[in-house]
Amino acid sequence: MVLIGDSGVGKSNLLSRFVRNHFSLDSKSTIGVEFASRTLQVEGKIVKAQIWDTAGQERYRAITSAYYRGALGALLVYDVTKPKSFENASRWLKELRDHADSNIIVMLIGNKTDLKHLRAIPSEDAQSFAEKEGLSFIETSALEATNVENAFNIILSEIYRIMCKKSLISSTEPKQNPGASKNIKEGNTIVVSETSKVETQNRCCST
Repeated sequence: MVLIGDSGVGKSNLLSRFVRNHFSLDSKSTIGVEFASRTLQVEGKIVKAQIWDTAGQERYRAITSAYYRGALGALLVYDVTKPKSFENASRWLKELRDHADSNIIVMLIGNKTDLKHLRAIPSEDAQSFAEKEGLSFIETSALEATNVENAFNIILSEIYRIMCKKSLISSTEPKQNPGASKNIKEGNTIVVSETSKVETQNRCCST
């Protein structure tokens, strides 16, 4: 997955809270791209989530957009206290869709709900935008750890279900390379076909 959105909306702290349950008040802007991973249970299976935290500054755009291509999911983050970060969500979404797989799963996240007295973006406006664009939507606070785990679990579950569905579909198609099974090691993952096993291990889940 990739985390995208304007600089300063809290992407790095969302990731830090999810991966290490840690929040830093002096968190510095991400330079380029940073990587983190966490192994957790999704739909009863052990899954390793690989997450790329991308810089929000314009000067890193050429670097960060390259990471969209292999992503199965994206968290589009804005700051509920900064109208500009919400306005820019459309531009981020367009850029993501220009570079990523057409079936990428995107969740809109309104972060920093702990700053209630500074809120500038009503939940209803964000919900309306998400529905129009076909995104799921949730509000979070990395500082208070509100909905952070929930947000990641929702999108990971959706990715997992879609990947497993693709595996089932591929099992009904004729095998393109019957000899490929010779190169696949035996494992504990229960799959329908050799093709689906390779895809699942490389792009989705592992046991």
